[in-house]
Amino acid sequence: MNDEPSLPTGTLASSLIDDDIAHIRRVMPPSLHGDLGGPILPAAYWRRRLHTLLESAHVNKTQLCEIDGLLRQVDEFDRQSDARRDPPGSSCGSKSGAN
Repeated sequence: MNDEPSLPTGTLASSLIDDDIAHIRRVMPPSLHGDLGGPILPAAYWRRRLHTLLESAHVNKTQLCEIDGLLRQVDEFDRQSDARRDPPGSSCGSKSGAN
């Protein structure tokens, strides 16, 4: 017979989501910045992981806010990466001066 009290529905799932968010918060930034070869895991990978968490039926408001913050970090990384690839005034992305 199992004498352990049962957890309310969703408690275990919520705890696993907390663990996943903490893991992503820890490893995503160094993974995105990578090394000279670029990101170890690309922004698309992290975005997909975070959206998978959002699709869970057990995401609470605090978790939602944390996931949103992590998605904003991914978006900011993309913006900075785009700016490094195509700085303002460069001939690649600028139509100014073209006749």
